[in-house]
Amino acid sequence: MLDTIKEKTVAKTENKTDTIVEYKGKFKPYKKNAHASYYADRFHGKRTASGKIFNMNGLTAAHKKLPFGTRVKVTNEANGKMVVVEVIDRGPFVKGREIDLSKKAFMAIAGNKNSGNAKVTLEVLQN
Repeated sequence: MLDTIKEKTVAKTENKTDTIVEYKGKFKPYKKNAHASYYADRFHGKRTASGKIFNMNGLTAAHKKLPFGTRVKVTNEANGKMVVVEVIDRGPFVKGREIDLSKKAFMAIAGNKNSGNAKVTLEVLQN
């Protein structure tokens, strides 16, 4: 006589919800009509100037002067979409550009997904 084992199948359900992040402090205007672009995919997985590993799917940015760890609200002036990013790297090193965003951050505010740059307003979080 053979023993039989019945397998139970457990169905997993995932509830996906949007997350709301609350920041303590106020955003102080930093610069209007700034040019934003996004990092090339080739930098994904590389170490940044702050020592952190760049993840193109994170909400991060590169700025020439703002201290590492600074939270910046970036608002696309054309459509009003905004995203809050953390400065983890130095750059951009292209004349006329103010901030380089991760690909995910840029796509969150981009009006035209085929565009590589946008005019934005930058606001810095003050604690």
